[in-house]
Amino acid sequence: MFNDIQDTLKTLREQKYITSQQVATVLFLGEKLKKPVLVEGPPGVGKTEIAKVVAQGLNLELIRLQCVEGIDQHTAIAEFNYGKQILFTQILRDQVNEIIKGYKTISDSVRALSKPEHNFFSEEFLIERPLLKAINSEERKVLLVDEIDRSDAEFEAFLLEILSDYQISIPELGTIRAKTIPYVVLTSNNTRELSDALKRRCLHLFIDYPSVEVEKEIIKLKVSGIDGKLADTVAKIVNSIRKLDLKKKPSIGESLDWARTLLIILGDEGQVDEDVVLSTLGVLLKHEGDVKVASRNVASILK
Repeated sequence: MFNDIQDTLKTLREQKYITSQQVATVLFLGEKLKKPVLVEGPPGVGKTEIAKVVAQGLNLELIRLQCVEGIDQHTAIAEFNYGKQILFTQILRDQVNEIIKGYKTISDSVRALSKPEHNFFSEEFLIERPLLKAINSEERKVLLVDEIDRSDAEFEAFLLEILSDYQISIPELGTIRAKTIPYVVLTSNNTRELSDALKRRCLHLFIDYPSVEVEKEIIKLKVSGIDGKLADTVAKIVNSIRKLDLKKKPSIGESLDWARTLLIILGDEGQVDEDVVLSTLGVLLKHEGDVKVASRNVASILK
């Protein structure tokens, strides 16, 4: 567990995650208050990475639910293994016939087979998906609900019971309460406004692109063999490029890739000039329109 805020900062740094006291404070409180942490911000600033380094720092398994448009409770929570149920039905055909004998409709027969004593809708036939797996484990987990804003508003309702009471209701089985309370991290790229009900249940954290100094520190930590001068140059140029009118601003990961690219091309002593920047913009920017915008501004950026 995180002992205090400074211990949280130290643990994150040990996992090569450079961040601020504010971020460490929220993550520490998420641990102590047992509340989910909602991390919002633009793509590529390290939101998903937070859950990974928390899991590594606390030595817990990470369970990830990647949200997509149309995701439903069966994908996120659980579903019954109908193939296994059918197989058991075939093997135990005589017993099944005895159970449903006297029932005239399919629905009545299904209800009869659904009774706990007949065990066709028990946990034995249940396939656990990420949400149920996270709360139904004997050992504590880190649960990452990634890009929650990509799901629809209805899906958020499925999450509320878990985020507030750490339990899940499955009609055939009833309410399953958490054996251990997971450390929950939700991320959002702000593509849509999340509900107030969801936000009330979470500690909120907004992460923006890092300052030049912080990004320089990240580059030095993550890119093996780079010197401070080149790391500083990369951080300053990337920071300037992000201020342009771009479709997609370069992420921290792309900044690191560009730093590695320049290190390969130039070595420690090479000069980052206009030709080098123009020839490597494809590493940093992934839309042709953005490359053209940056190309027109390279001279002023390098001044």
